[in-house]
Amino acid sequence: MKPGLYKSILIVFSLFWCGVSYAQDTTNAVIFHIHSSHTAFPDTGRENGHMYDKVLYSAAEHYHDSTVLIIAPKKLGAKKTVDLIFWFHGWRNNVDNAASFYELTKQFMASNLNAVLVLAETAKDSPDSYGGKLENPGVFKALTTDVLNGLKAQHLISKRCKPGHILLAGHSGAYRVMARIIKNGQMPIDEVILFDALYAETPIFLDWIKADQNHRFIDLYTDHGGTDEETHNLVKLIAQEKIPYLESEEGNVNFQAVKDNRILIIHSLHEHNNVINRPDNFELFLENNPFLKPLE
Repeated sequence: MKPGLYKSILIVFSLFWCGVSYAQDTTNAVIFHIHSSHTAFPDTGRENGHMYDKVLYSAAEHYHDSTVLIIAPKKLGAKKTVDLIFWFHGWRNNVDNAASFYELTKQFMASNLNAVLVLAETAKDSPDSYGGKLENPGVFKALTTDVLNGLKAQHLISKRCKPGHILLAGHSGAYRVMARIIKNGQMPIDEVILFDALYAETPIFLDWIKADQNHRFIDLYTDHGGTDEETHNLVKLIAQEKIPYLESEEGNVNFQAVKDNRILIIHSLHEHNNVINRPDNFELFLENNPFLKPLE
């Protein structure tokens, strides 16, 4: 199965205005968009669009959106630092649909974390793993600054607030942009979570795992998504390096397993598009993360 093989339905949360959208004030969360020149696109690598399976995905429709969707708890307490969870979607998807279809907003808020969830647009509704400008050194760091400025504009964090812990999570074709971000190494990434997404870039992920014994890595894979062989390869390499890890079936993974293991390799019997919220694995991984603290 190719990354993210389904057609999505775009759900628009708000209207844009001067780079920052009017925030939605829900029961427990503030949800808003910003535009950032430090997202994946537009980028010269796709200025003529992208041809896949004899179909041209034009730059105007698929590689021109600089949207960043930001979800923050109303009770966010961030005076000095703020923890950030970046989500990257896979093929044929976009930030708004990913948040809705995979219930990312619901799962994030249910985890009751004193943190912010950020979805930065990549290839919009296109079968493409290319990460555009985010593959270049310094761009992700600049995106993080733009996110903080957006939070400050909504009066959700203090003017002097800096990035705290940073987690990267993503589904399917998101593996590439996540790998390039950690390879550039200009922002400290504490954890990487791959939802049926280890199609390639295994040496980059392994080097990052080895670089710091505090780095956490979760890889959830399926039998038929194309990630099983690469995951088995990674497990062999981790074992050769004598790095402690837990390999488990999805049904056996509980909160204690997530808390106690730095490297977690999970085999799922579910389909490619069901590993995020059927069951709510995103929530499970977040609420048992040792870096992130609950709301007070």
